[in-house]
Amino acid sequence: MINHSGIFAQNKKYDVVIYGGTSAGIASAIQTARMGKSVVIIEPTHRLGGLTTGGLGQTDIGNKHVIGGISREFYQNIRKHYDDPKNWKWQDRSTYMDDGQTRTAKGEDAMWTFEPSAALKVYHQMLSGEKIDIVYGERLNRENGVIKKDNRIESIEMENGSKYTGKMFIDATYEGDLMAAAGISYRVGRESNREYGETLNGVQANKISATLKWTLSRNAYNHNFIDRVDPYIVKGDPTSGLLPYITEGPPGVDGEGDDKIQAYCFRMTLTDHPDNRIPFKKPENYDELNYELLFRNYEADNGSEVDRMPWINSPMPNRKTDTNNRRGFSTDFIGQNYDYPEASYEEREKIVQAHREYQQGLMWTLAYHPRIPEKVRNTVSKWGTCRDEYEEGSDGWQQQLYIREARRMLSDYVMTQKNCEGIDRVEDPVGMGAYGMDSHHIQRYVDVNGFVQNEGNVEAHGFSPYSISYRAIVPKKEECNNLLVPVCVSATHIAFGSIRMEPVFMVLGQSAATAACQALEEGMAVQDIHYPALQNTLLKDKQILEIQINK
Repeated sequence: MINHSGIFAQNKKYDVVIYGGTSAGIASAIQTARMGKSVVIIEPTHRLGGLTTGGLGQTDIGNKHVIGGISREFYQNIRKHYDDPKNWKWQDRSTYMDDGQTRTAKGEDAMWTFEPSAALKVYHQMLSGEKIDIVYGERLNRENGVIKKDNRIESIEMENGSKYTGKMFIDATYEGDLMAAAGISYRVGRESNREYGETLNGVQANKISATLKWTLSRNAYNHNFIDRVDPYIVKGDPTSGLLPYITEGPPGVDGEGDDKIQAYCFRMTLTDHPDNRIPFKKPENYDELNYELLFRNYEADNGSEVDRMPWINSPMPNRKTDTNNRRGFSTDFIGQNYDYPEASYEEREKIVQAHREYQQGLMWTLAYHPRIPEKVRNTVSKWGTCRDEYEEGSDGWQQQLYIREARRMLSDYVMTQKNCEGIDRVEDPVGMGAYGMDSHHIQRYVDVNGFVQNEGNVEAHGFSPYSISYRAIVPKKEECNNLLVPVCVSATHIAFGSIRMEPVFMVLGQSAATAACQALEEGMAVQDIHYPALQNTLLKDKQILEIQINK
């Protein structure tokens, strides 16, 4: 049974209260219901699924064999959805499935690329078979809406006064709002390398020159400007001021920490089908100066950049895409999200709208502005947003911003680069990560030579899947003993860059719910449950916890 109003739900008491209807929240709710406990999902927006239904149709996975349980069940259901011919409206199934873009090998029972609308439909189907209450459009009162007694949450109250009482709570938001409001320790930003003995954390400002071939930091070079792009409003004149979105001052010392976070963007769902395409439109408040760095990056070309597309336009079914950033100036709105994790709801809405307007202006510029190379214009102008995705009658732009990283819990165990690389192994695994350590750029600055650079990119791959500790999804016992946090996990910035994948969030969401139900049955704090019993249940429910897999 699925209910869609908070009127009835606020007067009920639940075994498990889940705040956040992300992929992790959905997996948590399904697992809780299957274990016979009462559960409610409170989703602050009016759409479930977070990024999985918000444009991230080609999520990064790494080794697919480590995805088990409800997470794999979701991708298996995606495959079943696309096995039905009636779900292919804009494209013949064979033309997509046979072109090698699905990330799905022959014989696989799962499918790993999908339209947002397909993901939403599959989630609703999965939820409809369970006894789960769902509440839409209610946001946590972050000031005093968490009622605690003896380090235990008793209830949470929404801005509209609705109150939800529970025995166990799960924060499945990308922001960690319930965690923060409950007084749990957390971090925002990058640690220094020396704090946890890492090498890929902190400032990453070293850059190889494409022309001079200096000895390099391979990370800083990717997704950066070509050499000698001028950062000033009047070229060569520092007194004229910096162009928009460039940070004043130096980037910081390599390897040192700061409170800045990697860039956000919208993972656009685009189509080139003329009957489903909404052409890119010039925003009413369009300011050409905001894209001057883009123009100069093309105009300063030395043969390496001209005609290159500043996007990754990954094919999805039905002639649609999951479009992500690429190159020095793209959909990532670098440096414009620092305030987001701690911002009020109203301030966050302004940040989201600024990202949307920036990206809408960017797409119009790439498609139609005369200073963009003709080949780029001709390519981009063939695309547009989709009439049949997201809210009916909209302009095809989603509401869900790609929150790559916000708060990260600080618990008794912190996942680090050493875990990802297999140097440190955990004794209490509840899931596995398999993607490379990945950070998008964090700031844009002027280097010592007076040219613009991006800083913060890290792409470190080549290691085996690794286990994620149970202690990384529960807070310190003295802070709260009935809360689990499967998204804003206890991890350093660079380790979180590997963990932060939607399939892994689903895995951790299921494990969090399993632990919550076990804590109820054992009458214990979540930190004190019997791990071997948790492990047995997770394995029974087809979770993958260890590296002994068929690769």
